[in-house]
Amino acid sequence: MAKMAVMEGSHAVAEAARVCRPAVVSAYPITPQTHIVEDLSTMIANGDLTNCEYVRTESEFSAASVVQGAEAAGARTFSATSSQGAVLMYEVLFAIAGMRLPCVLAMANRAVSAPINIWNDHQDAISARDNGWIQLWAEDNQEAADMVIQAYKIAEDHRVLLPVMVNLDGFQVTHLYAPVETYDQKMVDEFLPPYDPLFKLDPKDPVTMGTLAQPEYYTEARYMVHDAQMKAKAVIEEVATDFGKKFGRYMGGLIDTYKMDGAEVAIVAMGSFLGTMKDAVDELREAGVPVGIVKVRSFRPFPVEAMRQALAGVKVVCVLDRDISMGMEGAVYTDLKAALYNAKDAPAMLGFILGLGGRDITIPDIKAIVQKGYAKIGGEPVSEFEWLQLDTNILPEGT
Repeated sequence: MAKMAVMEGSHAVAEAARVCRPAVVSAYPITPQTHIVEDLSTMIANGDLTNCEYVRTESEFSAASVVQGAEAAGARTFSATSSQGAVLMYEVLFAIAGMRLPCVLAMANRAVSAPINIWNDHQDAISARDNGWIQLWAEDNQEAADMVIQAYKIAEDHRVLLPVMVNLDGFQVTHLYAPVETYDQKMVDEFLPPYDPLFKLDPKDPVTMGTLAQPEYYTEARYMVHDAQMKAKAVIEEVATDFGKKFGRYMGGLIDTYKMDGAEVAIVAMGSFLGTMKDAVDELREAGVPVGIVKVRSFRPFPVEAMRQALAGVKVVCVLDRDISMGMEGAVYTDLKAALYNAKDAPAMLGFILGLGGRDITIPDIKAIVQKGYAKIGGEPVSEFEWLQLDTNILPEGT
C-alpha cells in the first residue's frame, strides 16, 4: 500500500525502479549516482526485488553494453550514471537508440571535467541530446521517481520503442531528503504491464539487430528514430495523464507552467532550480510584477507546439541554461529560438548561462534576470545572451 516517507532522491528513484520489476540491473558507481544502484543491489540481495540479476561490470561502457544485450534478449532493464561515466557510455547509448531498445536510464546530472567537479549542472545529458534517447527532466524527488515509472511505459509503447533518460540533478535531488509517496505494487502492475518486446533475439525466431546499413538505407534508419521521437510527444502526454488519474499526481506532460496567467515575462528552465524560480516569482507577483514560469519536462523530443502555446502573448522570454555549447549558447535557448522562429507575434528572447559546476542560483539572480527582461521590453540595450555571475577577476591576467 502506498504511503508517505521521507527519503533521499536516489532511494526514491531506486524504489520506483524496483516496482517496475526490471530483470537486469547493471551500472558502475560514480558520484552522485552511486546511491541509486547501491539501493537496488541491496534490494536484490535482500529479496525485495526478485527475478532480477544485478550485473557488476568494470566500467560504464560495459554496464551500458550489458543492458543493451539484455534488452535485446527481451528483458526489462535499468541503469544509472553521471558525468564522466555517462561520457564513457555515449557510444553504446547511440547503439541502444538505433536498435530501438526501450531501456530506462537515470542520469544524476553532474558537471563534466576538466576541471574536475562533482557538483551539478546539465552538461552530461545535454552533450548526449542527439543520440536518439528521450530525455525527461525532474524538478524534485517525487517527480524523479514518478518519471521512472512513466519512462518504462513511454519507452515500451510500440509507437515509440526508444530508450528514456530520466534526469535528476546531482545532490540537489539525488542526495536531498524530502517526503515522497511510495508505490503500491499492485497499482504499478496495473499501470505498467509486463514487458512484451516487439522484437527480441530468439534462436527459434531469429532476427538481426544493429547490422550494417549501407548509404542507401542509413538515412531511413535514422529517420525512423526521429519519427519515433515525434510520435513520443503524444505518448508522453498520454502517459502523464494516465499516471495522474491512477496515482493522483500530475506534474505536467511535455511541459508544465506556473503563474503564466497574464505574464509579460516568462522564464524557461528545467531541473531542480525550478523551486528557487517559483519562490522568486511568488515574491515578484506579490509586488505586482506579471511574470511566470514554463518548465521543460521533455527536452527530447522538444515540445515545440506546447511551448508556442504556453508563450503566446508573452512579451519576452528569459531562458536559463545550466549548460553551454561552447562557442554558441545554452541548449534550451537554442532550441526554443528555433521553436518560436516564424511563430506569430513571437516574443523577444534572452539567454542566460548560470549554475555551472554547482554554483548557487539564488532568488536575487532570478529577479535580476526578470529585470533584464523588462529592460528588453522597454527598449533598453540588453545583451541577448550572457554568462550570469561570471567573475573574470578570478582568472590570471591574460587568460
